[in-house]
Amino acid sequence: MKNLQVKLAQRPKGMAQAGDFLIENSEIPAIDEGQVLIKNHYVSIDPAIRGWMNEGTTYIPGIAIGSVIRAFAVGEIIESKNAQLSVGQYVGGLLGATSYAVSDGTGLDIIDTELGELPLHLGVLGMPGMTSYFGLLDKGKPVAGETVFISGAAGVIGTTVGQIAKIKGCKVVGTAGGKEKCDYLLSIGFDVAIDYKNEDVNLALKEHCPEGISIFFDNVGGEILDVALLNLARGARVVICGAISQYNNHTNIQGPKNYMKIVTARGEIKGIIVFDYLDKYSIAIKDISNWLKNKQLQPKNHVIEGLENFPDALKMLFEGKNFGKLLIKI
Repeated sequence: MKNLQVKLAQRPKGMAQAGDFLIENSEIPAIDEGQVLIKNHYVSIDPAIRGWMNEGTTYIPGIAIGSVIRAFAVGEIIESKNAQLSVGQYVGGLLGATSYAVSDGTGLDIIDTELGELPLHLGVLGMPGMTSYFGLLDKGKPVAGETVFISGAAGVIGTTVGQIAKIKGCKVVGTAGGKEKCDYLLSIGFDVAIDYKNEDVNLALKEHCPEGISIFFDNVGGEILDVALLNLARGARVVICGAISQYNNHTNIQGPKNYMKIVTARGEIKGIIVFDYLDKYSIAIKDISNWLKNKQLQPKNHVIEGLENFPDALKMLFEGKNFGKLLIKI
């Protein structure tokens, strides 16, 4: 048996292409005292991966050329020389785009499969779920009756934020590309779904949110951020989670033109980095698992077979071709 790995061959310029990756087989690594060998079952495809492929350090260092692509994964311990970790346990963390991973336990989460099947621990019970939970509840601070507007609403974070906002008694409006995705948002409880490909988002917001937006949860950036700023209610909170429209843009990054609207709204703009909440994950997991059990959260996965398809899967994410949480099954 071999260890299939996806490595960074060169830094992308714009959209990551197949030539930016090196896919190779290596020997399954031996482990030292204190380590475990993990057989990965699923690898998560997240927008953050594209940022990690750049040079330099933001909140986390860029991936080194020749190194395995950083990615969240879940798998099973198949060999252990660590007294705290046992063969047969399911674990997750930043294990990388690799069939087999070695860990000394640092940053490793033990997965309780009774809370949800493995893929969910890369979605609503993993990093996207934690981002949604703390981004909305801690940064956005929703109050029942307020209007929450979400860009990129059909993605795993968008759908999770929207459903949590409904649980908290808010009116929820989301944007997505195409009728199928918009119909899906309505089916999971969104009050309004705006098809940005076929509708004027600004006019739609004025129609459906006549009193303005109290919370804007932004996953997209660019033009949609400007439109949202035009429609803020007094005291609005803008939560910047991501800017997927700008991640491949290195020459003409589009920032907010209407930023002064935050002044007239007496509002605020906040950023969310999920790693700041590591010590509180258990709180979120308890709430989210209960909402899953009660069918108040309805997650959707999009699974691609085969780690060799990693480059194409990442590209799908930025082209909006995935429908649900994008995962690779190894």
